[in-house]
Amino acid sequence: MNERTGTPRLDLRFLVGAQGWPYLLVPFIPGAILLDLAGASDAVTFFAAALGIVPTAALMSRATEELAARSGPGVGGLLNVTFGNAPELIITLFALGEGLHEVVKATIIGSIIGNVLLVLGASMLVGGLRRERQTFNPTVASIQTTMLLVAVAALLMPALFELGRGHGLPSVGAERVPFGSSVEVLSAVIAGLLIVTYALGLLFSLRTHREVFNPPYEDDSTWGWSTRTSVIMLAIAGVAVAVMSEILVGSISHASESVGISEFFIGAVIVAIVGNAAEHWVAVIVAYKNKMDLSVNIAIGSSAQIGLFVAPIVVLASFLIGPAPMPLVFNGLEIGAIALTVLIANYVAGEGESNWYEGVLLLSIYLILAVVFAFA
Repeated sequence: MNERTGTPRLDLRFLVGAQGWPYLLVPFIPGAILLDLAGASDAVTFFAAALGIVPTAALMSRATEELAARSGPGVGGLLNVTFGNAPELIITLFALGEGLHEVVKATIIGSIIGNVLLVLGASMLVGGLRRERQTFNPTVASIQTTMLLVAVAALLMPALFELGRGHGLPSVGAERVPFGSSVEVLSAVIAGLLIVTYALGLLFSLRTHREVFNPPYEDDSTWGWSTRTSVIMLAIAGVAVAVMSEILVGSISHASESVGISEFFIGAVIVAIVGNAAEHWVAVIVAYKNKMDLSVNIAIGSSAQIGLFVAPIVVLASFLIGPAPMPLVFNGLEIGAIALTVLIANYVAGEGESNWYEGVLLLSIYLILAVVFAFA
């Protein structure tokens, strides 16, 4: 910290540490902008923008943590859960504006399975390498997985509604599938109910059971920001995420064609990972430090937030943004993947302990799904 100006002083050692590595990718931000303005290859522009999102998302996460630390447990917790998945929300809103409904739905599903299988799996593997086993609070984990189960059950109902009416599910290669007004209204009603459920969950976790849901975490980085600096950094990060998201979404279609990767895979794997890479890394680091309560909280809690808050907000926003409303009718692969993920999450949470081989198993399942998505 610069004592005279109150602004953060960047320690070069921080850049090669556990929290600082995303900022090594900052050059990709102006690089993506220049590539986009110069009309460069869509594939190159897409991957530059994807890498550019990582440091912007990390900055947003860091600014949120700094504000949360100065706002008390209640407001701080609200800030963390509100901005925790902001990069993904911004990306999906831009994709919504382009009418890429199936990419948006793939990103939602990919984020949920990525948090549970990839992030939690990596956390269990890294945290368990030096230990016979690690433990976490099964009560908190069980509540979070139940929230996730409720969210997933609600998200799948429009698809079951369509099947019950004798209609088919969207194909994997589609960009936007028109559905009738009935399923659009049904999706909007379900979205509203999920948001109410999410709000009550905030009351439960931040007020009535605050001490259970907020495990302490001591950050050993060298940054310490004032409230003013944190707000400024949060605003800068928000603008940067928006710019990178617009470039990323604008190049998805052509990049998909030129590279030979489906838009479905891009949404379910690539976009889902880069949007929360910094938060994912934090979960692995705290697991390495034997703080599995926090790691599980980040992984499963983030998935529940996507299902209960991000997805409903996107559905409601689709009535105002883009060419048409986006009903929550997922394709068969998405339904199978998310159902499998919820079953695994409930099994893992019930044990209250983990080891490195369980991490390997979760990662194996994620890789299998990713390979299937790539071939789809």
